[in-house]
Amino acid sequence: QVQLVESGGGLVQAGGSLRLSCATSGRTFSLYAMAWFRQAPGKERQFVSSISVSGGLTLYADSVKGRFTISRDNAKSTVYMQMNSLKPEDTAVYYCAARGGSYYYKGVDDYDSWGQGTQVTVSS
Repeated sequence: QVQLVESGGGLVQAGGSLRLSCATSGRTFSLYAMAWFRQAPGKERQFVSSISVSGGLTLYADSVKGRFTISRDNAKSTVYMQMNSLKPEDTAVYYCAARGGSYYYKGVDDYDSWGQGTQVTVSS
């Protein structure tokens, strides 16, 4: 498994932006598809976005499409999530996740390794 550490969360006003980072260690980063999930209070963890091992292919939840952008830097073993035009409903704990193989998976059980999460709060 790979170890994941998220950072970059915080409090922002609606319409603002944040950039999340997920630093990895332990295994060869370029072998893993990466994803971001989020979990709001009282709700199930849900898929936000994923990216292929090369970074050339991405997938987004409809709720964030056009506002969030996932990217990765294999030289730095880090995946990012640029979040623009934030809304109060984006408030959640955001988790980074990794899986070997394809990026085209949206289920929590499809991912093997998880970070501890970073809180994002969007005020109205």
